[in-house]
Amino acid sequence: MAKKIFIAATMQNDGKTTVSLGLIAALKKHFGRLRFIKPIGQKYLLEQGYTVDEDSVLIEEVFGVKCSECTIKDMSPITIEKGFTERYIENGPAQDYAKLIKNSYETLARNADLVIIEGTGHAGVGSVIDLSNASVASLLGADVILISSGGIGKPIDEIMLNKALFDREGVNLAGVIVNKVLPERYDKVARLVRMGLEKKGLNVLGVLPYQKILDMPTMCEIREWLNIDRFLTGDDLDLQIEHVLVGAMEVHAALKFIENNTMMIIPGDRIDMIQAVCQIHMGKLAKNCRISGIVLSGGIMPEADILNLLADSGIPTLLAKEDTYSVALRVNSLIPKLKSQDIHKIKLIIDIVEKYVDIDKVLASLK
Repeated sequence: MAKKIFIAATMQNDGKTTVSLGLIAALKKHFGRLRFIKPIGQKYLLEQGYTVDEDSVLIEEVFGVKCSECTIKDMSPITIEKGFTERYIENGPAQDYAKLIKNSYETLARNADLVIIEGTGHAGVGSVIDLSNASVASLLGADVILISSGGIGKPIDEIMLNKALFDREGVNLAGVIVNKVLPERYDKVARLVRMGLEKKGLNVLGVLPYQKILDMPTMCEIREWLNIDRFLTGDDLDLQIEHVLVGAMEVHAALKFIENNTMMIIPGDRIDMIQAVCQIHMGKLAKNCRISGIVLSGGIMPEADILNLLADSGIPTLLAKEDTYSVALRVNSLIPKLKSQDIHKIKLIIDIVEKYVDIDKVLASLK
């Protein structure tokens, strides 16, 4: 019979998918036939004719964990498409979703050594459709690894709140992982959070330091997020963006804030700013920084000479129809999602989990 573990998080964006990816890489060394399922997905893609959660697609592309007798839909049996929740509240379930989840799980587990089950957010997410993470873990008879992030008091409080919901469903908490601890506070936080959680009888499997690069988007992601179809110029949309700056101030003032790997949001009619940024990128000013990209706002197309300058600079440049403020707001709300082509990020995640998570403890917790 396949062993199994359910991975959940105390809140959204605690790093559940990234930690899952690192754990899968580590556990694949111990289990030849490892499978993955995300019973309920909220962000989905169209894959092989099915609507499938994007995390399931990511794990399959990175690790190739799909079994020969399964479809990728078995890795993502339920996707919460637009209007799903409203229809459920008004009309009830269109089918037996619990049975659907169990059937998919059993298909995956039939010839597996280990099944990784990934939840969607905290213990209570999914309650609106009567399938919370806690109830799904209970349905599948799986123990839980719970991921929280940062600090000392905050993760302990959030872990205990989530534990109460899992306890109510009769689900055992196999262990906890605290993620995204600021490097400059790591030693202190790791010591205290371990002590605090262990005093409450919880098994601490690891404490991971925050890696800024994992939260850095690329110009390709900016383009997708803003739904921009006008790609003006540039030679690398995969450059990481470390800083975002609105270039609406005077050039001399902006120079103080431009750093390496900055993306500039510039009104399309600010010719002086566009010229200055190109010169900075090409090393023609005293300040020499690599510019990750430019988004020209307001739908204003620059004149030919400015377009030629942008082309010569090689800076990836997008043209957005929205005003500068709206573009900045939307960029600020972007949460980068890991993709299979993010090779350097994936390697970093695998290395960090291997270094900071006690895999022997994880193995001992599996049932």
